[in-house]
Amino acid sequence: MHTTTYPIAAEPGLATSQLTAYHYGSAGGGRKVYIQAALHADEVPAMLVAHCLRRELERLDAEGRVRGEVILVPAANPIGLSQVVHGIPFGRFDLATGVNFNRAFPHVADELKSTLAGKLGPDAAANVAAIRAQACAAVERWAPTDATQVLKKTLLALAIDADIVLDLHSDNEALLHMYTGPALAERVAPLAALLGARAYLLSAGSGGEPFDEACSRLWWDLAAHFGPATQIPPACAAVTVELRGEMDVRYDLAEQDARALLQWLAQEGALDLPPAALPEPLCAASPLDAVEPLHAPQSGVLVFLKALGDHVQAGDAVADIVNPVTGETAAVRAGRDGLLFASTAHRHLLRGMHVCKIAGTTPFRSGSLLSQ
Repeated sequence: MHTTTYPIAAEPGLATSQLTAYHYGSAGGGRKVYIQAALHADEVPAMLVAHCLRRELERLDAEGRVRGEVILVPAANPIGLSQVVHGIPFGRFDLATGVNFNRAFPHVADELKSTLAGKLGPDAAANVAAIRAQACAAVERWAPTDATQVLKKTLLALAIDADIVLDLHSDNEALLHMYTGPALAERVAPLAALLGARAYLLSAGSGGEPFDEACSRLWWDLAAHFGPATQIPPACAAVTVELRGEMDVRYDLAEQDARALLQWLAQEGALDLPPAALPEPLCAASPLDAVEPLHAPQSGVLVFLKALGDHVQAGDAVADIVNPVTGETAAVRAGRDGLLFASTAHRHLLRGMHVCKIAGTTPFRSGSLLSQ
């Protein structure tokens, strides 16, 4: 194992930030796995899972059981971790620009369509190697204009040529759920089962350019562009894992989640671990554009009538919004059948604010599919 430290913000006379990455195994000796935690810096459960992963990876590395290279970034957002507003951590958006830390990653496929023209053919392995080399070069050419872009470039440079990318987050209040691309659905399904995911959401392009899609979407975009005669597999299995809610910070959950992640990496051939029986999945994959976000129809006190994990039907009242001054109560109703899997932790909302998300099965939305 070795440690690498990257300067992120290092101008003289100003506050500085640095990013730490732990490297296990050996580069080029097998599959490359990249794992990062808490790109949204106030999503703390991910950092505790990373702590458990680091302990186990150190042991496995010392025993020579890492097949290839595993890179672990246990706190992926030192800028966000330093942001506190009136005593409250604020790690989702960059205070300097207002930009979500998990948005606006460059999508290098558009550049690669030009740089790879005439250089690919029927050999899938050769194509994968060429695409990875050009993707790394494209990220290297990115000229950041602020510290947050330096952070994003550093993270993407570590991950863009990986076989597996695990981006560990948590929601406000939620059941464990996951996001990946439709081309990866079958490959990643065992991970959903091992983690006990209650929603497994698929999108080829969710909007906003999040980190996981910056690593994986280029493969199916290039495959579509160059056509079936050019063999381009979905060579990066990038997954966003939402580790329940922000307050679910417990050793037992973190250790359970770390074991599941390591077991899937073993099944993928990245680690030498005894195989574990695959549990029955708790959900089937469903399209992200079938998720219904509900919003407050008025300002007031939020009172949930349904709990996380409840299956609701179209028309069901999921919550009430009570105006404490007028006494007026407005129901928040589901527009479609589905599973209530995530909700806000706030209990006083202004009109239009997010209330919860319901995972259905029939697509109905388009455009940007992720919350801000």
